[in-house]
Amino acid sequence: MPTLTRLIVVIALLAGLGFGAVFTLANLVDPGEREIVVRVKKDGFGR
Repeated sequence: MPTLTRLIVVIALLAGLGFGAVFTLANLVDPGEREIVVRVKKDGFGR
């Protein structure tokens, strides 16, 4: 039984670290806005 408890504790710690990383990225990282230009060839429009 101690190995099962240890496994559950390790999985809980890894899940907590993953949740903390996602939470930190979602709240502290501010993505910058920029303009995107996509050029489309005219060959496909006439068909």
